[in-house]
Amino acid sequence: MMKRKIWIGIAIIAVVGITSISFTRDQKNFEVAKNLDIYHTLFRELNMFYVDEVSPNKLVKTSIDQMLESLDPYTNYISEDQMEDFRFMTTGEYAGIGALISKQNDKILIAEPYEGFPAQKFGLKAGDEILEVSGKDTKDMSTEDVSNLLKGPANKPVEIKVQRMGSKKPITFNVIREKISINAVPYYGMLDNKTAYIRLSQFTANCSQEVQKAYLEMKDKNPESLVLDLRGNPGGLLMEAVKIVNFFVPQGEEIVSTRGKVKQWDKVYKATAAPMDTTIKIAVLVNRGSASASEIVAGAIQDLDRGIVVGARTFGKGLVQTTRDLSYNTKLKVTTAKYYIPSGRCIQALDYSHRNEDGSVGHVPDSLISEFTTKKGRKVYDGGGVVPDVKIDADKLSTLSIELVTRFMVFDFATLYSNQNESIPQPEEFEITDDIYAQFKEFVKNSDFKYKSQSQDDFDKLMNTAKQEKYFGLAEAEFEALKSKLEPNLDKDLGEFRSEVSEMLEDEIVSRYYYQKGAIRSSLNDDKGIKKAIEELDSEMAYAGYFTPGTVISMN
Repeated sequence: MMKRKIWIGIAIIAVVGITSISFTRDQKNFEVAKNLDIYHTLFRELNMFYVDEVSPNKLVKTSIDQMLESLDPYTNYISEDQMEDFRFMTTGEYAGIGALISKQNDKILIAEPYEGFPAQKFGLKAGDEILEVSGKDTKDMSTEDVSNLLKGPANKPVEIKVQRMGSKKPITFNVIREKISINAVPYYGMLDNKTAYIRLSQFTANCSQEVQKAYLEMKDKNPESLVLDLRGNPGGLLMEAVKIVNFFVPQGEEIVSTRGKVKQWDKVYKATAAPMDTTIKIAVLVNRGSASASEIVAGAIQDLDRGIVVGARTFGKGLVQTTRDLSYNTKLKVTTAKYYIPSGRCIQALDYSHRNEDGSVGHVPDSLISEFTTKKGRKVYDGGGVVPDVKIDADKLSTLSIELVTRFMVFDFATLYSNQNESIPQPEEFEITDDIYAQFKEFVKNSDFKYKSQSQDDFDKLMNTAKQEKYFGLAEAEFEALKSKLEPNLDKDLGEFRSEVSEMLEDEIVSRYYYQKGAIRSSLNDDKGIKKAIEELDSEMAYAGYFTPGTVISMN
């Protein structure tokens, strides 16, 4: 009798549980239907009675964007007119002229023509102001509007009217559009007789093949070490990251796993192919701009003790997005899972709503950080981003340098210089001489360039506060003396910060003649990250020391 009562009790609990689940699901569906109905009626009333004319497309897009933003920064709605940009982000391909454009005050400029593509082949130059595209005046247009006009069917011409610095009349170019495929490996080569170098700028479709091609080409030179540069690489396709790690780890190694609410997104990605090289010493260069797939590569190499990571803590994006088709040729890019590197840690920032100004991971309290171990027993931590084995403090630019860049002084001088000089030496040999720097100083002065330092801004706030609180009169002489000392002196500052200003000038000028590849070549010799990576790779004792069991890769 007792057993029968127990079974009846279990049956009742089971039925109640099923009913509860059913009720919860039905309740949720009702909430969805109810709120969609509210949204529909609200939108209808707003559209009919709002005092001014409203744009339905704009209102809906704004409401969708704000809704998704409340979830995480990476779940996005992709409207029909954004599909071309979305395809470019994932494939690196589009049909157009092959140039980067930017806005300078009210002008739309060619910022950088890509080498070997129509803009460069037909004669457009960095600094050219775009006046018209196919007869349409670009005045008051955004860069997105102009970009859309420049894109179009491959093998079809587009007429572009530009104003070139130093030219009295506008110049018209008939540029034949092409299918543009941006190389994910903008540069590779030997840094010295034993160190190979590959710069990977994005994880687009088939970028792993570009990395493989670059490495195999250099392997004939018998390199002892490889520097894989992922600085500023925002990520992209997860599978491309898996394939790149697979080149350097044994078949069967786990590289990354994903876990989400829907079980179909729970996957383990292993090295499935035979590797290219499992013994070469590796240093992966990263910084705060290295995100997503870049962090998978850097984190897996670190967790598997396959190489060292050099630079600054990475961005901290460990969320996986999947695109879902919506009606009217639109898409939803939705976060479906988190990814976990071999040690079991997730490098997603614990709180992605509070980051540094550049978007990278801010301070994470010790109480929220968990400890993990690498393959050889080194201690690593989660909490946000991949922490390098070898940390390099990022150089902070002076206020003067920041102002010279943001106000286009460096860009405009490079435009003027390239229009006046037909050629320059090879990137490795070109330098900013005393004469070139004197020309730049004169150019800046003639541009009536003025700027305020951060110290001056803070001082002005202090002085205003002192006046409000009536303390200013008690120390007016001291305030005035300090003010005169903080006043920026352009001549003095251009001398004081010549080194960093010259570096920016050199990069911009070289890119006018040798494009992106040339700018990279020019920077290699003075690159602090590359120098440090080579130093660690060249020392057998130092390199081997990083993989000692029990070593702690500190978050600080």
